[in-house]
Amino acid sequence: MKTKNILIMGAAGRDFHNFNVFFRDNEEYNVVAFTATQIPNIDGRIYPPELAGKLYPNGIKIYEEKYLTDLIKQLNVQEVVFSYSDVTFNYVMTKASIVNAAGVSFKLLGADDTMIKSNKPVISILAVRTGCGKSQTSRKVVQVLREAGKKVVSIRHPMPYGDLVKQKVQRYGSIDDLKKYNCTIEEMEEYEPHIVMGSVIYAGVDYAAILAEAEKEADIIIWDGGNNDTSFYKSDLTFTVVDPHRPGHEMIYYPGNTSLRLADFAIINKMDSASKENIKLVTDNIRSVNPKAQIIEANSPLTVDNVSLIKGKRVLVVEDGPTLTHGEMEYGAGMIAAKNNGAAEIIDPRPYTVNSISDTYKKYPKIGRLLPAMGYSEVQIKDLEETINRTDCDTVVIGTPIDLGRILKINKPHVRVKYELQEIGSLTIKNILKDKGFI
Repeated sequence: MKTKNILIMGAAGRDFHNFNVFFRDNEEYNVVAFTATQIPNIDGRIYPPELAGKLYPNGIKIYEEKYLTDLIKQLNVQEVVFSYSDVTFNYVMTKASIVNAAGVSFKLLGADDTMIKSNKPVISILAVRTGCGKSQTSRKVVQVLREAGKKVVSIRHPMPYGDLVKQKVQRYGSIDDLKKYNCTIEEMEEYEPHIVMGSVIYAGVDYAAILAEAEKEADIIIWDGGNNDTSFYKSDLTFTVVDPHRPGHEMIYYPGNTSLRLADFAIINKMDSASKENIKLVTDNIRSVNPKAQIIEANSPLTVDNVSLIKGKRVLVVEDGPTLTHGEMEYGAGMIAAKNNGAAEIIDPRPYTVNSISDTYKKYPKIGRLLPAMGYSEVQIKDLEETINRTDCDTVVIGTPIDLGRILKINKPHVRVKYELQEIGSLTIKNILKDKGFI
């Protein structure tokens, strides 16, 4: 049988999963390369033979996406499979145009080709963009199920930025596990909140192997999504979170619009800090593409551990990195808390940035006066620490989901901003889980 040469466009996550479940042992295809983008320093590696399977004894090289057109010619690529998330429809079709102009087909894999069936019930938490509030929603679902006596295990969308073989299956049950797996800040932001609440969360590279391990200790599996991607598992119940601070994005971002169409329940989060006009717009959009989905209205109330360090102070606001970069948010929980609690001035960090943090602003100039908590490597974590310590401010306001003060040596007073999901009205996650027979 003649094989078809495939190139997979990715960002160290969905691309590996699509390979594992669709291409790995499929003799009809020959995956000749991955490309990588969005995340720093993930190109130049090899998807290792230990994970790639018997058809790829030398593994598969990962190249920068900027070489896409050249790779199509050099490697005799016959089909390109797009496999990453949180990009506009225009972005996806521009990539399709580039690929088609190079003479080859452009493909998007669907649910039937990529979702794994579990032998346990699966509840998936998705979103239409990065930074909508998936994680707080996942924690709420876990909390409700655990209070009802259920054994719950969460599985997080992949963030395999290190040694892929060692990251095949990762189980996080304690803070020490974050050190064990040499987690980046981005990984800690997703795993630490689950650990702190006494919950177990898995992640890694091979999501069939991960599921097999998680099923051993769970009554119910929670899929804790990444970016605006769809679930890796066939779901018995799907919640999709929508952000009224970015109205309209639910209609024009891939695959967030797919995630919205898959929703049994759409959650409009952050209503306490959004305008009525934006709330109405996202409500109308939900109903236009998924009229069967019921809409949960929710706030995202903020708490600050020491308001006196904000009021009247000159503050540096640090926000979740991916939310500000490819998530394109112009402000987050830290900025809202700073303004609501009377900060005298928001200090612009850009004059004080160093090395990779300076590069981040060059790549994402719309970030503005906020500091993204970038930490995809030990070097970048050090750059973040130096940038914070160089900034001339009275207080650092930390709007990330984790305690940065535990990771960084910050040389000035700092406060954490925390936020949880708070449903409005009688349509709550607890009532839904009861009605659907999960509790």
